[in-house]
Amino acid sequence: MQNSSNPSHQAILASNFIRSVYSYMFLALAISGVLAYAIGSNPVTFERLFQTETGFSTLFWVILFLPVVLSLIIQWGFQRLSQEILLLLFVAYSAAMGCTLSSIFLVNDLGSIAFTFFVASGAFAGMAVLGYTTKTDLTKFGSLLYMVLIGMILAGLVNMFLGNGMLDFVITVVGVFVFTGLIAYQMQQLKNVAFSSGFDESTKNKLAIIGGLQLYILFINLFLTLLRLLGGRD
Repeated sequence: MQNSSNPSHQAILASNFIRSVYSYMFLALAISGVLAYAIGSNPVTFERLFQTETGFSTLFWVILFLPVVLSLIIQWGFQRLSQEILLLLFVAYSAAMGCTLSSIFLVNDLGSIAFTFFVASGAFAGMAVLGYTTKTDLTKFGSLLYMVLIGMILAGLVNMFLGNGMLDFVITVVGVFVFTGLIAYQMQQLKNVAFSSGFDESTKNKLAIIGGLQLYILFINLFLTLLRLLGGRD
């Protein structure tokens, strides 16, 4: 009987883990995409759900910040939560993000959104393959990118008040490199988990959900960053 010490069996388990990660990621993209299009392609529906006479509705602000809360619950509480609860929170996160992303259909034409999605998909696939196959340890590289990301967020907050177009452009360009780099880093981390024998089956199943969420978040951020550069206005 094969066990985890058999290289062939270990490779199969690793392959199954990575397949599960991508299955969760694609599930999240499907849920978000369907909801975003259903709401955003109909301005009347968007207005009824998220706008009032004085501005955005309470529901809009709840939906806007809900993914942040759900992400923290999923990543910090996954050891205590069951796989079923984690999956439910994961689906809720994807749905909330879909509602939020519906706004891009109001300011960008469908052709530019589709084009940007394919560009983002190609960049994601390339960096994911690089992260999975490279022998170079990307740990320090990933830590550096996360520090740059924090700097980008702070600079973006400051620029909300400054309104500097050039700074916004620089932040966007840097963001493309940061998110593509983080995809490679995160993929290598997931590969390490996939081949690790230090997790039981239940924990690995949960980590597959976490991995799917992390890759989904990186893809969405890469897509939105590219959309700021490539998107066409209606």
